Amino acid sequence: MTYHDVKANRREILASVSAAGLTLSFAVAPKAGAQGAGVTPLNAYVRVAPSGVVTIMAKNPELGQGVKTMLPMLIAEELDVAWENVRVEQALSDPKTFGRQFAGGSMATPLHWEELRRVGAVARAMLIQAAALAWNCPPGECSTTPGNVLHKASGKSRTYGSLALACATITPPDPRSLTLKDPKTYRIIGKATPQYDVAKIVTGQPLFGIDVVRPGMLFATYQKAGVFGAKVASADVSGALAVKGVRKAFVVEGTADAMSPPGSLGQGLLPGVAVVADTWWAANKGRNKLNITWADHPTSSQSSTGFAAQAKALSAGKGQRTTRNDGDVDAALASAAKTVEATYFYPYLSHANMEPQNCTAEFKDGKLEIWAPTQNPEPGRQLCARTLGMKPEDITVHMVRAGGGFGRRLANDYMVEAAWIARETGAPVKLLWTREDDMQHDHYRPAGFHTFRGGVDASGNLVALHDHFVTFGNGTAASNSAGMAAAEYPAQFVPNLRYEISMMPSGIPTGPLRAPGSNALAFVFQSFIDELAHTAKADPLAFQIKLLGDKPVVGTAPASYGAGRMVGVLKAVGEMSGWAGRGKLPKGEGMGVACYYSHMGYFAEVAHVAVAPDGAIKVKKVWVAADVGRQIINPHGALNQVQGSVLDGLSEALHQQITIDAGRVEQNNFTDYQLMRISEAPPVEVKFVITDFPPTGLGEPALPPAIPALTNAIFAATGKRIRSLPIQTDMLKA
Repeated sequence: MTYHDVKANRREILASVSAAGLTLSFAVAPKAGAQGAGVTPLNAYVRVAPSGVVTIMAKNPELGQGVKTMLPMLIAEELDVAWENVRVEQALSDPKTFGRQFAGGSMATPLHWEELRRVGAVARAMLIQAAALAWNCPPGECSTTPGNVLHKASGKSRTYGSLALACATITPPDPRSLTLKDPKTYRIIGKATPQYDVAKIVTGQPLFGIDVVRPGMLFATYQKAGVFGAKVASADVSGALAVKGVRKAFVVEGTADAMSPPGSLGQGLLPGVAVVADTWWAANKGRNKLNITWADHPTSSQSSTGFAAQAKALSAGKGQRTTRNDGDVDAALASAAKTVEATYFYPYLSHANMEPQNCTAEFKDGKLEIWAPTQNPEPGRQLCARTLGMKPEDITVHMVRAGGGFGRRLANDYMVEAAWIARETGAPVKLLWTREDDMQHDHYRPAGFHTFRGGVDASGNLVALHDHFVTFGNGTAASNSAGMAAAEYPAQFVPNLRYEISMMPSGIPTGPLRAPGSNALAFVFQSFIDELAHTAKADPLAFQIKLLGDKPVVGTAPASYGAGRMVGVLKAVGEMSGWAGRGKLPKGEGMGVACYYSHMGYFAEVAHVAVAPDGAIKVKKVWVAADVGRQIINPHGALNQVQGSVLDGLSEALHQQITIDAGRVEQNNFTDYQLMRISEAPPVEVKFVITDFPPTGLGEPALPPAIPALTNAIFAATGKRIRSLPIQTDMLKA
């Protein structure tokens, strides 16, 4: 993945001045095609009040990842303002002003690192110019301290607030002409900064989508079929209407493209029955009184057991497609000193957001206003416009803080449901899903099946690897987040390597979950590489380093791989964890290592586990070495992201799975979809290996290697290999 080339000029900078002070809008347009058809600007706002307080607009959705703090930090640094004088406001979804606004792919840092610093630099340059005009001196003689412009020769000083109105006559400079700060002078970037809303969060003040209240607001529930995509054959709503407080109950036919193609996120509205009431409790009670007959649907024949049987049959044969074929795998395996074969499986997973899906919508005078905890507001606007037959410009989307996203809120099914119900009701409506709705109508991380063969030579070198990956799709295109790139590591590092893929049709909706694809592929590949290391009787960490070789970069963009960076984090995590002394661990304890590159970040992790005679697992500690470039913008947020990702991965490995029977999800709530408890959470020690590369994101890349580090540690402790998730402790009993 590479950075988008950007160009900016004076015409892309808009400044306005009023009694409230200076407002600066800065748009940097990527070259055409960089983010899709046409030109998509990146954009942010700065307001300087006469009091000197600076308000910075946070352009992207906040899900708990800290972007509402981190992005304004970039602007504030180059503006040269004290952080305590900064106020942060969440921007509306406004692509004409702000460009693309989304939260996903750990892209906030790489997309905005330079552009938003230049926002602050332009504002600072304009304030300096205003002061220089007032003092009749060259701007070059002026400098700034936080919130003030200084003229050292005369000793004069002006606050930003006193200069704000004077900026009306200032022509904004070309942002590319400005010299950005030397990192050695940073006052804000690189300093641990709490999330901006933390005080409101811990005191329970309303911030989240679930907290939104509108005058005259009603509450809604929406009953959908257990079988994904099934339509309403008939519905008796009289029982719901008899419940006190219920205002309306009606069938929603849905749109034909809601599940097209099957298993996709869809492009429309799923069919169901809506119940609207004065309170959510009344709406939910009314929902329970509905009498619905659902139409037959082909997905009802699908199940986890059936998928496993199909995968076993497909795995026994040749893959439907070969996506990579280097060297001669069969010959290399035949001549290898030692070979190993193994089959791996990982299940469907739910996102399990703490805040269930919700949305508040108000339809009035042909206009629609939406308050949604969405990761991807503009596609939600377009979805509502298309489904309701409206113009996108007649829809306003407020981005409300979300109680977790992890990829689930990239889809906007809850948004279009709320919009439709609000239009039919004629009043503001808050749609709130139950926990059961959330778990049984997710867009799941897809399950997958891998059959590996690998061989090492007499010197312990990995000479051959073959993976037959059975996944979900239509034969040529994988379902959402169910594919695998031809460059998946260790491709390019093994002379004889073949990847084959076979696909099974499925009506189960899938989508990205934190570290999409990587969260599953890291488990199977890094576990199998660990198997190969033990087959070669090699130290697993040394085996990984040997496999990576001595070239700094292998391959060419976009499939280039920073082998030197991965070696760096592997060596660092070995030192951090005391890897060399692991042989002295007590019986029943072990350490495992894994590494993975995703979202432009290089991560290596070591897990230390203890396995009791009854098979109970205790993760004692995890060490993480991370290379995400030359700058950690907010160490506080960075540490939270890495530690949270590791715990997220461990939770998936230890507990989580979604199973399908008769086209329905069997799990209902946290009672049968367990998450990691506080008592299970190990300490996670993190080291950032600083390298001379542009900084990249941290929301996802720490998760993938946590899972194989754990399973490899379990093997080291017990001699029993984990090839299927979640981990079944029964198989670990002494």
